[in-house]
Amino acid sequence: MPHASQNSETFAHNFAARHIGPAPHEVSEMLKVVDAPSLEALIQQTVPGDIRPAHPLSKYIGAALSEVEAIAKMRELAAQNEVFTSLIGQGYYGTHLPFVIQRNILENPAWYTAYTPYQPEMSQGLLQALFEFQTLVGKLLGRECVNCS
Repeated sequence: MPHASQNSETFAHNFAARHIGPAPHEVSEMLKVVDAPSLEALIQQTVPGDIRPAHPLSKYIGAALSEVEAIAKMRELAAQNEVFTSLIGQGYYGTHLPFVIQRNILENPAWYTAYTPYQPEMSQGLLQALFEFQTLVGKLLGRECVNCS
């Protein structure tokens, strides 16, 4: 959200500043700690030459965009996609998938995004889904203990 003193246009044009790395003084401090004279020298020391790009990144992706421009560009690219029938949650049958299931489970990133730095895989969402299923079955059947695999 924009700060009260910023208008939305200023906020949109600060997109790159909000998303592109450390400030110059932070880079200087980092280079001192790792004893490298420049970022280029650090990259030369740490990234094997055969995987480094031959040209500056700007040659491949162009100049930085504002947030508004980036969203417009993403919409333009997305419009080139071909839309096919989604079979998510439908198996191979013409079944109905309730919107509440689609939105709150299949489209909810909390189920498949790690929220702990020590468990960066999808298993946390799976465990949560299993717990929710067991709880639901227990309540439906009036049981204190249920299991699911």
